[in-house]
Amino acid sequence: MKAMGKTRRLMSLGLCGAAVTAALAVPPVQAAPSAAAARSAPPASSVVEGRAAPGEQRRVPGWTLTETGTEARFRGLAAVSRSAAWVAGSRGTVLRTEDGGRHWRDVSPAGAAGLEFRDIEAFDERRAVALAIGEGEASRVFRTDDGGTTWAESFRNTDARAFYDCLTFFDSRHGLAMSDPVDGRFRILSTSDGGRNWRVLPDAGMPLALPGEAGFAAGGQCLVSAGSRDVWLATGGAAAARVLHSADRGLTWTATAATIPAGDPARGVFGLAFRDRTHGIAVGGDYRADQASPEAAAVTGDAGRSWRRASAPPPAYRSGVAWLPHSRSSAVAVGPSGTDLTRDGGRTWSTVDTGSYDTADCAPGGGCWASGEKGRVARMR
Repeated sequence: MKAMGKTRRLMSLGLCGAAVTAALAVPPVQAAPSAAAARSAPPASSVVEGRAAPGEQRRVPGWTLTETGTEARFRGLAAVSRSAAWVAGSRGTVLRTEDGGRHWRDVSPAGAAGLEFRDIEAFDERRAVALAIGEGEASRVFRTDDGGTTWAESFRNTDARAFYDCLTFFDSRHGLAMSDPVDGRFRILSTSDGGRNWRVLPDAGMPLALPGEAGFAAGGQCLVSAGSRDVWLATGGAAAARVLHSADRGLTWTATAATIPAGDPARGVFGLAFRDRTHGIAVGGDYRADQASPEAAAVTGDAGRSWRRASAPPPAYRSGVAWLPHSRSSAVAVGPSGTDLTRDGGRTWSTVDTGSYDTADCAPGGGCWASGEKGRVARMR
């Protein structure tokens, strides 16, 4: 729900269908790079703003950049509607718009400038929950009920072994957050009051993590939910990339190997999207710009019990994916080198834009957004 190992941890700090117009109104951004943390990765990409892919005859998605007035990198994004969205990112920055991105209001929590926000979940224009990532007390959760005018810190991690990456909500009350493995198992945090209070769930139903396995705080999509009880967790860094699934709000889990290559701290599944409790898409690859990602997408039709390679995957690493509203077959995937579109449920993809984005999100009622480096936030038209 969006609207309604050391090496791995250092990397996480840098990461962790209506058809629309073919013309892209995407002016180049001339701002200087943001002051990312010294440990940040992957590096910001240098790209040429995209146009519709040559030869594309049907109408394809296009992003229109908005002026945010900041150079923060926004890896957290929550689409509320065509006109309303929230973004959360580096240097403790949280912004909100209610007019389609014409104006963005800085609603950053007081005293959060040293934090790295990587996920935000919004229930509407007024209520949202944001996750800051990092080791120990750098992992925190904040909640607002007044459009970001005031925030309450509802959770601060006090276990130096934990490192929280993503959060998700089933509805306006029930939600989960996930941490990289502690004592050999992924740690799950649960709330039943909309993020006001949190508790660590028992780990007896969580499979053992593989050596080197962890999540990516890349775009707020390493933990996603669909319906009232189903939730999926994406991993990488180990010998195999896996997707873990729970059908009881995080109490018990099963793990399935995904087809996206791993075997390196920089490789694995970075983002998930489910349009219902059975049909899902996984994206990822190798976030390093000088490394190929030949199998960057996979699909499932059985709630993640099995995954199939995309027959024509995106051409490079992708960190975010979103199903288009009112469609059972169309979705977009985004990454530092571009945006790709599928019209057949994730089996084949074509590049439709070369702008840099880290994550994308679509509101159930309509309205898709993307965000990324150098203050980039765009709306789909």
